[in-house]
Amino acid sequence: MTRPAAAAGGRLEDNRFIPRPMDTGWLKSLWHDLLLEAHPLRAAFELPVIFDLGAVFFFALTGALAAIRRGYDWVGMFILAFVTGVGGALIRDGLFIQQGPPAIVADGRYLFAILLACLAGMAIGGYIERFQKTIAYIDALGLGAYAVVGVQKALFANMSIPAAIMIGTINAVGGGLLRDIIVRVEPLMLKPGQFYVLAALLGSILFMSLMLATPLSASVSALIAIGATFAFRVLTIWFNWQTKSVRPWFTGHGKETTMSDDEARKQEQEHGGEKK
Repeated sequence: MTRPAAAAGGRLEDNRFIPRPMDTGWLKSLWHDLLLEAHPLRAAFELPVIFDLGAVFFFALTGALAAIRRGYDWVGMFILAFVTGVGGALIRDGLFIQQGPPAIVADGRYLFAILLACLAGMAIGGYIERFQKTIAYIDALGLGAYAVVGVQKALFANMSIPAAIMIGTINAVGGGLLRDIIVRVEPLMLKPGQFYVLAALLGSILFMSLMLATPLSASVSALIAIGATFAFRVLTIWFNWQTKSVRPWFTGHGKETTMSDDEARKQEQEHGGEKK
């Protein structure tokens, strides 16, 4: 008796159909390439330094204007401009990449950009109330530039794609975080408010996607990502798109779970006293 031919997608054995095992090699390869291994793009490009210097200048300018608003002297203004301008880069180079001294130490042009930002802040500081929205737009421009620079430097340092996106986001928002800590203000990015960290995250993802899926050069991809981040941030300002506070899924008897800053501090002090 002639044995029937094997069916497509499996084989016949003792009159039983045994399916062919599913080929998951492509999935494992994708998981390995995207999540576990540094991508070959890491050494394929390097953005012009003007992107990095421009981001430092714009962020440092917002720090200088914040110092003028608070009545700081020259030293205080430079420190706040320095932290705001290169705080994200210090976190990036000192905590994540760790390949030699941070760029701010190795290249004097960064300090020059911060000094220029201080001078620009002095020039327009008297009109600070009039330029509130302008400052927000400058910050939005720096946000996209710093996100792109962070992604590029992370890839160049052999980081995986998810790590590069995370570092790009931190690179963009780290300076503002350190600024708020220095002036003893609860960091704005931790509280419900307009989309800011989300804008930096989207810019990092877009830049990475353009580099992976299109034949565009690094500079063109960077300009598109910076422009898209800027546009998204501007729309956020115009339409006041905001995040919401996190609430637990289940609460007992409709009890309110959120509280003001003063109430939170009071509760922490009471709990600290009970522990003592």
